[in-house]
Amino acid sequence: MLTPGALACNHCHALVHAQSLEQLAAAARIHEERREFTAAREVWMKALALLPPESAQAEWIRSNALRLEALSGTTTAIPARNGWTSRLGPLAPLVVVLAKGKFLLALFKLKFILSLGVFVAVYWGLYGLRFGVGFAILILVHEMGHFIEIKRRGLPAEMPVFLPGLGAYVRWGALGVSVQTRSLISLAGPMAGLIGAAVCTLLWMKSGETFWIGLASLSAMLNVLNLIPVWVLDGGQAITALDKNERFMLAAVAVILAAYFAQPLFLLVAAGAGYRAFTKDLPSLPSHATTAYYSAILAGLGYVIALAPVPVAGK
Repeated sequence: MLTPGALACNHCHALVHAQSLEQLAAAARIHEERREFTAAREVWMKALALLPPESAQAEWIRSNALRLEALSGTTTAIPARNGWTSRLGPLAPLVVVLAKGKFLLALFKLKFILSLGVFVAVYWGLYGLRFGVGFAILILVHEMGHFIEIKRRGLPAEMPVFLPGLGAYVRWGALGVSVQTRSLISLAGPMAGLIGAAVCTLLWMKSGETFWIGLASLSAMLNVLNLIPVWVLDGGQAITALDKNERFMLAAVAVILAAYFAQPLFLLVAAGAGYRAFTKDLPSLPSHATTAYYSAILAGLGYVIALAPVPVAGK
């Protein structure tokens, strides 16, 4: 039972007004696309009232509202090129760019490019240029899987940021997003990772170079690790759409894959799924499609790993 006035479930943390929030978010994004920043901010503030104040979604709306407030305060003055902007001389274009928010966009892109460059440099120094570039591309493919799925659903997202030794992440606004949608977005990264590993496998089959199958196997292993349903890993977010029986089923699938591919790594997925079968974040409805999707990705990654149990990083 929800307490009167509650904005989220205390057990599963589902938002009470999720449907209304999705509608408000869609309306706000339409206003932003039309550059109606004041109207967009008003809609976002309505959504803010339906969210727990300490939630990540509420924090994102507050920061976005400040951005829209700044934009709404400048857009009415910008079109008059022969007005105040003409008195700024050569500085006018820069001021216009800043006012339109493109400077912030450039910063996001710069953060992506710089972090990617550092990531490549670190692994280049450790294992050589070929591995550094190849490994970075496969990590990028994984993260772009998340990014594309998020943007496809019309949700706000930033370009990936890379962290040597930790991988990368995509920051996005999960305002009013259902458990099912969050799960599919989480699985989109490992699915893209599987595609990247499959491409490397094909290159190995065509060229015979062990470098490619080593890179494919390493990428597949990292994606399996990322599918362990715990903490902030992709698997930890994806399993939230699975009910108790489906979590047991996923655990059983992982055990079968561990035995079939002789890969103990899958036992970590099984252990995580078994543990999550007893947590309090169980959804009200099952999601057989998500269970099948999760299992299929694991099977595909297992097949790639089985082709080259020992990754080769270098040659």
